[in-house]
Amino acid sequence: MALNSTIFKANLQISDMDRHYYEEHQLTLARHPSETDERMMVRLLAFVLHADEHLSFTKGLCDDEEPALWQKSLSDEIELWIDVGLPDERRVRQACSRGSQVCLYLYGGRNADMWWQRNANKLQRFKNLSVIEIPEVASTEMANLVQRSMQLQCTIQDGEIWLNCGDQTVGVLPLVRMSKD
Repeated sequence: MALNSTIFKANLQISDMDRHYYEEHQLTLARHPSETDERMMVRLLAFVLHADEHLSFTKGLCDDEEPALWQKSLSDEIELWIDVGLPDERRVRQACSRGSQVCLYLYGGRNADMWWQRNANKLQRFKNLSVIEIPEVASTEMANLVQRSMQLQCTIQDGEIWLNCGDQTVGVLPLVRMSKD
C-alpha cells in the first residue's frame, strides 16, 4: 500500500523590500512521504523569494519531469523553473533547455559544498541558471518551524531573509553560488 502525502497549510505574509512585493498567500503544501521537513521548507523559501501570482508548486517528487515550483506564461511556456536539492547535471541541463530562467536551491551543508565543487565548472555554460545555497543552520532551523497549520511572516531586505512563526524567528542569508545576471 502506497503512503499518501501529508498536507500542510501555510498562511504566508511576504514583505519583500528588495522587490517591493507585499502580499499574503494561502498555501497548501503536499509533503511527499520521502520528503523531509527541511526540504519542504526550502521549497517554501524558494516560493517566498520568487512569489508571484503565477508561481505554483508542482507534483515535485512525484514527477521526475517537473521542478519543485514553476511559473508559466499564459501560453504555457515555462518562464521560471525552480528546483530544490542536489540534482544531477542531466536534470539541470534539461531544466535550462525548458525554462527561460532556472533557479536551483541547494541545501545540506557539506553535501551541498561537495555537489557544487563537482558541478560548478559544468554549470557555467548555462546562461539562464542561478544557483543559491541555503546554509545548513538556516535550513535546519526552518525545519523546526513546521506545523500542520502555519502562520508565517517573511521579511526580505538587502538579500537577508527573516522568517517568523509565532515566537520563533529564523534568519537566512543565502549564498549565491552562480547568478544569471
